[in-house]
Amino acid sequence: MNLRATTLLCFALGACNASDPPVELLSSAPALEPVLGEELVAREADPVETEEIDPMDIDDAEWRERLTPEQYRVLRKAGTERAGTGEFDKHFEEGEYLCAGCGNHLFRSAEKYNSGCGWPAYTMPFNDEAVTYKEDSTLGMRRVEVNCAKCDGHLGHVFNDGPAPTGVRFCINSVSMTFVEAAKVEKELATATFGAGCFWGVESIFRRVDGVIDTAVGYAGGEKDNPTYKQVCYTDTGHAEAVEVKYDPEVVDYAKLVEVFFDNHDPTTLNRQGPDVGTQYRSVIFCYDDAQREAAEAAVAALTEAERFKRPIVTELVDAKPFWRAEEYHQRYFEKRGIEPTCHIR
Repeated sequence: MNLRATTLLCFALGACNASDPPVELLSSAPALEPVLGEELVAREADPVETEEIDPMDIDDAEWRERLTPEQYRVLRKAGTERAGTGEFDKHFEEGEYLCAGCGNHLFRSAEKYNSGCGWPAYTMPFNDEAVTYKEDSTLGMRRVEVNCAKCDGHLGHVFNDGPAPTGVRFCINSVSMTFVEAAKVEKELATATFGAGCFWGVESIFRRVDGVIDTAVGYAGGEKDNPTYKQVCYTDTGHAEAVEVKYDPEVVDYAKLVEVFFDNHDPTTLNRQGPDVGTQYRSVIFCYDDAQREAAEAAVAALTEAERFKRPIVTELVDAKPFWRAEEYHQRYFEKRGIEPTCHIR
């Protein structure tokens, strides 16, 4: 379907609740649709339904009891806090922002920036399932409202005036969110690390797995501390391009992640995936404990016995070494640019 995106040019503060209506421009904005999904795009021929719903089946009286008066006004009645008054406007501690109504993961500090609009601003949500969108025609203008995907609580709005690479700005009310420090988030999750060729495509695959909370691309298995992409590619650092997966073991187990790993690359080609050749593209599982190693060994044995592949599996199973996060432009590479993965072969 060909969709026309609404590009909003906001004057004054360019904020969630501007006093003067912004000028509305209709343009193709091709990069917007794949980055944030069709729901974000304001349509003329196919308007978004705007009736009030509560996916959590909680009545109004309970919401009033759960939330503070200001949280209720914003989350349940689509209110807006005054510019510059929110707790998280100038907040840049590392961690995650959760819905104040239901605890749903909404945004990460890595995508937060100072837009100067008076409200917390982000370039993208936590993942594709974190938020939903609907058209908002209040205040005499067309805007795109952002809601929590779990409880349908009002969060703010999204505009097409953000920085590269997404080009969008999520303008969110502080009172709609709570914050969890990075250290506390880490304690609740398990870690797995895999090398399966170009890390752009590998990361995009793992991000689609239910129970995967976060991912990062980087370098692992070598001797040099904090290597650069150029060093890994053109010098003998010994590192592999790898993806670190943070997952909730109550939702997805390690064996399932190993299954995804083998399903999405060729584990029979030594130091190569498709056209990418070099030791940095080797097939490798970095094991953090005996349980992970046993699960990986069991998977290799089962695949070998079933003759899943025509050639022997050459995947390395090694003890985990330090994982060095890659340069920021590599993180969520395809997602940020709104394009389908192109560097993966299976």
